[in-house]
Amino acid sequence: MFADRYINKNIVYPEFIDAVVSPEVSMIVMIPCLNEPEIFRTLESLWSCDPIKSSCEVIVVVNESENSTLAVKNFNQETYNKLFDWKRENDRENLILHPIYAQSVNAKHAGAGMARKIGMDEVIRRFNALNRPDGVIISLDADCLVSSNYLQRIESVFNKNKSCFAATLNFKHRAEDMDDPKQKLGIQLYEDYLHYYKKALDFAGFPDSIYTIGSAFAVRAEAYVKQGGMNRRQAGEDFYFLNKLTKLGPITEINDAFVYPSARVSDRVPFGTGAAMTKWMNEDGDLTVTYNFAAFLDLKVLFDQVDTLFRNSADEVFMASLPPSVQEYLQVLEFPIKLAEINQNSSSLSAFRKRFFQFFDGFIILRFLNLAHQKYYSQQNLSEAIEQLMECALGERK
Repeated sequence: MFADRYINKNIVYPEFIDAVVSPEVSMIVMIPCLNEPEIFRTLESLWSCDPIKSSCEVIVVVNESENSTLAVKNFNQETYNKLFDWKRENDRENLILHPIYAQSVNAKHAGAGMARKIGMDEVIRRFNALNRPDGVIISLDADCLVSSNYLQRIESVFNKNKSCFAATLNFKHRAEDMDDPKQKLGIQLYEDYLHYYKKALDFAGFPDSIYTIGSAFAVRAEAYVKQGGMNRRQAGEDFYFLNKLTKLGPITEINDAFVYPSARVSDRVPFGTGAAMTKWMNEDGDLTVTYNFAAFLDLKVLFDQVDTLFRNSADEVFMASLPPSVQEYLQVLEFPIKLAEINQNSSSLSAFRKRFFQFFDGFIILRFLNLAHQKYYSQQNLSEAIEQLMECALGERK
């Protein structure tokens, strides 16, 4: 079976689900669930989706740390029991719920990454039993609703394009659920930032810019295994996992199907939507400012010259052509040595470009932006940065 080796080496929990998986199952939705009152709204949203041609399973991973409070553990136990009641009333022939309960997860590893890993690894077991490497793992969260075409569009995109190994979904936070004007403004600013960041990378010429939202992506089982599975990070697991997936090639964007995450505050993880909203509401973070667009313009100068580095060195003339922020960062990266290594292993320009951006990836860019704002740039008003990006993008199209 395609995932035998991964299962033997990488899966840390024994099998949770003993029910036989139907050979008609082509997709499995995985939902981590910690002390989550909205999970049944999420399930109702999924069960209201337009009909699909194949079959789909939904795995809800009720989970908790060994250090969780008794109140959380009791709520989780109650949720787990209610999930079976919901299953008995709502299971269909081609849409089946499987609740699982990961209790008392080691506190060192407990968190968003571990919960997602437990669920996704269980999905791999299911697809491995069918020897189905093309099976699709869909990552969702327990506070999300979905558009009616959500399952249908994922099924269609992966069926029609066999080379599609991963995809991101469109998203829109549910600001209409919020009564507080400050909270509504905060989630709109945060969403504007997410769009600005990706589009600024697009403008700079970065070929692997993607939205890295844990509740809005899908990946084939084979690609999941190939990249070593989900990490156990307590936060930011989605960014690191999706960034690794870009090494396999372009990730598809499904723009006409939506995930609708909650816009609420949360202190469960140190960054992400909930944490950003908590800081905003507590006057501890300013969502009206963001990375200065000038830093993305600096990156563009480098990315526009990538092709000229094929079979060439990063000599003094080349380095002098770059903005000071980029020059300094390339020195930190020991770029001349890395460039020589990339060239040594590239037999063509296309191979060189691929290797270059496998090295200069989303994580390297994020580090550059943070370092550049320590010395070269101050944060910029978000609306001004967006306007500047739009003007530059429009100028390029003319």
